[in-house]
Amino acid sequence: MNITKDTRVADILNEYGDIADVMEIFGVKSVGRYSIRALLGKVLKVKVAARIHRVPLDEFLSMLEKATRIEPGTN
Repeated sequence: MNITKDTRVADILNEYGDIADVMEIFGVKSVGRYSIRALLGKVLKVKVAARIHRVPLDEFLSMLEKATRIEPGTN
């Protein structure tokens, strides 16, 4: 999946699952309420999430790319 500034958080989670590394980047702890997480994920785009967390967009995209990278031989 190519993650861009306009990718919706929900699309990332649909592709990679509710993995801790990705959720932590978005500031959602694993004990968070799923209903809120699901709602925000549907409307929130990567560029907005970066702005909310005050992280430069390029850096935020890099963090997501690293968190979603699938290592060879792990699937």
